[in-house]
Amino acid sequence: MQSSPVSEESKAFDSNILLYEKESVANMKLTLNGIKETAAWEAAGIKLPSYSIEQVAEETKKAPVWVHFGAGNIFRIFIGGLADRLIAQGEMKKGITCVETFDYDVVDKIYEPYDNLGLNVILHGDGTREYKVLGALAEAVKAQSSELAQWNRLKEIFTSKSLQMASFTITEKGYALHKADGTWFPFVQADIQNGPDKATGAMAVLVAMLYERYKAGKYPIALVSMDNCSQNGAKLRESVLTMTEEWKKAGFVDDGFISYVSDEKVVAFPWTMIDKITPRPSEQIAADLEKLGVESMQPVITSKKTYIAPFVNAEKPQYLVIEDSFPNGRPALEKGFGVYMADRNTVNLSERMKVTVCLNPVHSATGPLGVVLGYDLFAHMLNTNEDMMKMARMVAYSEGLPVVADPGILSPQAFVDELFNDRFPNEYLGDTNLRLAVDVSQMVGIRFGETVKAYVKRFGNASKLTAIPLGIAGWLRYMLAVDDAGNKYELAPDPMNEELQEQLKDIVIGKPETFKNQLKPILSNERLFFTDLYKAGVGEKIENMFREMIAGPGAVRATIHKYVTA
Repeated sequence: MQSSPVSEESKAFDSNILLYEKESVANMKLTLNGIKETAAWEAAGIKLPSYSIEQVAEETKKAPVWVHFGAGNIFRIFIGGLADRLIAQGEMKKGITCVETFDYDVVDKIYEPYDNLGLNVILHGDGTREYKVLGALAEAVKAQSSELAQWNRLKEIFTSKSLQMASFTITEKGYALHKADGTWFPFVQADIQNGPDKATGAMAVLVAMLYERYKAGKYPIALVSMDNCSQNGAKLRESVLTMTEEWKKAGFVDDGFISYVSDEKVVAFPWTMIDKITPRPSEQIAADLEKLGVESMQPVITSKKTYIAPFVNAEKPQYLVIEDSFPNGRPALEKGFGVYMADRNTVNLSERMKVTVCLNPVHSATGPLGVVLGYDLFAHMLNTNEDMMKMARMVAYSEGLPVVADPGILSPQAFVDELFNDRFPNEYLGDTNLRLAVDVSQMVGIRFGETVKAYVKRFGNASKLTAIPLGIAGWLRYMLAVDDAGNKYELAPDPMNEELQEQLKDIVIGKPETFKNQLKPILSNERLFFTDLYKAGVGEKIENMFREMIAGPGAVRATIHKYVTA
């Protein structure tokens, strides 16, 4: 794999702060006692909270205001960082109660040993970093009905009249109740049969807690999905209502509870758009932190394959557009960096701008191709491969922007400009093409299909498109698991890997004659692309591009060059 020249030795030292090379470095522990040694942390260039962490935690436990499900990386650096700043500014007096419904190792290995503290690392494009200890995560709870103390604590939190909102970063999969064939996932079936007191899945746990809140006084609350998926609030509401109705059928809840969760003036489901590139924790950054004197910073991979560390590394830019629907009040979220309060339509337009045009289509069009071309880092690929940069710019500027709706609060042009001027070129983020290839099959509809449909609506067909068809052809070429030099590689996780590879199994690179009609079932699949790509006028174009890409070694690089320079 080709990698960035700044990804090894040159990254070992931060150009913003001196990594002190002394005979002995202070041993700093990321704990409540450890951060009392303020001089050592300050000498290392690591900012500490300006408020009393213990007091905030105590007040939060007494009368929680904000609970969050999904205690991973994006939550800690963005949402946790937001709360941290609001507390420091005096806009909030309470922290966030963290709930984990899936990977309990996160609580055991990342929260408890570090007294719920985190260390946020902001990575700037010039190589400088900002280090900040996070103190806003007041409590970490494992949502395990089998652990009575944890379960009862969760009930206490949800029966608190003070609770204003529950937010979520559990990925789109966290809301899913059905398999592709329409049947229940086995754990969902078990949750339906076993009822609220034995809930295991995230949605069942949530509905069980809402039932407790209902019984305690029908207190209002906002349930705020902050996951990166279209109309996330609607997805969350649908899953909550479905689980509620199933429990009503089974006799676990009453009609009054259905009325309670159905009334959006009482239980609201605000839509949101979230954006912050947050790669997996960097081993290099862990090593740099330990050179500064901070103990035990190495990342861990949990039993559930979560990549996490006591620190989180990410870019500085961030956007969170939230529908302002909070029936029990809310924190002063709009005072946070990168947060915009808006109406539902504005949120929807902002999300569509990001997901269907500006950012995510670029990742999905070029990331899998980057793997095929042998590039590890996404930024390094764009910075050093002129053709891939041209392709990326074509996806966003030439093909996306002409059909995007302006949400008003964020300029699509300015958003794309920031991406290409500041965000995409940032090699210090360490974001990999392989990460961008994760679950692409679940995203091609929203990321490519919507633009294709927009072109059909405006021009009668989508034949004007070039870079997006090239990205789709590149993704299918990536599915062959052989790079442009003929070397095999392992595919990133994707629920359709097996199915797609089976469909493409007879295609042999270097033998274009082995390519016949294998793409037809894929490109015509309206469930996958939200449209039939042949009817849209791009199916044959994708086939031709794919055929050129399998001609032999170097064919992928040559094909990309042909189409981006035409």
